[in-house]
Amino acid sequence: MIGGLLKLENLLFVLQGLEITVIISVASIGLSLIFGTILGIARHSKLKFSAKFAGTYVEIVRNIPNLLFIFAIRFLTPLPPIQSAVVAFTIFTSAAIAEIVRGGLNSIGAGQWEAARSQGFTRFKLLVYIVLPQAFRNMIPPLVSQFITVVKDTSFVWAVGIEELTGKGMILMGKFGKPVQVFMMFGTIAALYFLMNYTLSVLARKQQVRMIHQGT
Repeated sequence: MIGGLLKLENLLFVLQGLEITVIISVASIGLSLIFGTILGIARHSKLKFSAKFAGTYVEIVRNIPNLLFIFAIRFLTPLPPIQSAVVAFTIFTSAAIAEIVRGGLNSIGAGQWEAARSQGFTRFKLLVYIVLPQAFRNMIPPLVSQFITVVKDTSFVWAVGIEELTGKGMILMGKFGKPVQVFMMFGTIAALYFLMNYTLSVLARKQQVRMIHQGT
């Protein structure tokens, strides 16, 4: 009974889903970090137009469920399934990261900004060389929390027919429907999500400690 579930072909089937989960997660996190940082800087800016635009984007996106973006991009655009999921997650997650970045920028004392300006730094150089490195050190915990949310929420894309980790598991559960087999499949899926997110947390903590030591 359990042996059928543990066949190599079934394990490979689940790992194919894990690969899709990783692809969507990594691509979404990378793109969201870029666009979210730009939005966060824009919202923190004293330029009224950019601050207003970024603020409007953040408020609209954060108050709409991510699942609606997944459905909209999947069925209203010609994008292939995986790319549509990446775009949907990027749209949604960028708004959350923008707020984290804005909070990180606000955590840097006014003296840091003024000291850099007094040395002739342009705003771009001030952000790149002085403010953002310090801000990102403060932002690591909330960023990691958001990244973990992205990894877990990739399970939503199963609703639009993308067979990621959860989707592959659900397909197998339809084939092996006995309680013990269902329990094992849920346990396997949960363990894989845990390993991904725990690894992400450990790496982030090490990076934070490294950045703190570099800053001292």
